[in-house]
Amino acid sequence: MLMPTIFGERLFDNFMDDFGFPSVDRIACSKNTSNLMRTDIRETDEGFELDVELPGYKKDDVKVQLKDGYLTVSAEQKSEKEVKDDEGRYLRRERYSGAMSRSFFVGEDTREEDVKARFEDGILKLAFPKEQPKKVEEPKFIAIEG
Repeated sequence: MLMPTIFGERLFDNFMDDFGFPSVDRIACSKNTSNLMRTDIRETDEGFELDVELPGYKKDDVKVQLKDGYLTVSAEQKSEKEVKDDEGRYLRRERYSGAMSRSFFVGEDTREEDVKARFEDGILKLAFPKEQPKKVEEPKFIAIEG
C-alpha cells in the first residue's frame, strides 16, 4: 500500500502504546536494519581491528567463523514477550526470531589462532595480523647448450 511520505515507514510504531500496551522491541522488528552490525575497521602497524556493533545481543548469541579467507560474524536472537491480565488471559503475546551475518575477507593465509575476539558492552572486537606480502621470485632460466 502506498502511503504519503509524511508517515514514513513507521506509521504504526506507537499504535500499541496508545492503548496502554508496553512498547515493542523496535530494534529487532524494524524494517530498517541498516543500523545493525555497524562496523569500524582500523589498520594498525601489526594488523587490523574490527569493532562490530551488536546492540541487544549477548556473547552466546554471536558466532565467528573463518573459512577460505573470509571471517564471518553471525548473530541470532530469539525473544518472547507476553502480557497477561489478572485472570491469566493473554492481552498480548509476541515472539521474535532473527539472524544476521556479515563477512570480511581477511586473507587466505590467516589462521583461526591468529584472530583474537572479545565481546563487551554489545561490541564484538576482532583483531588479526596483516597478510605478509609474498616474495616475488625472479624467474630462473635454463641454460641452453649449443
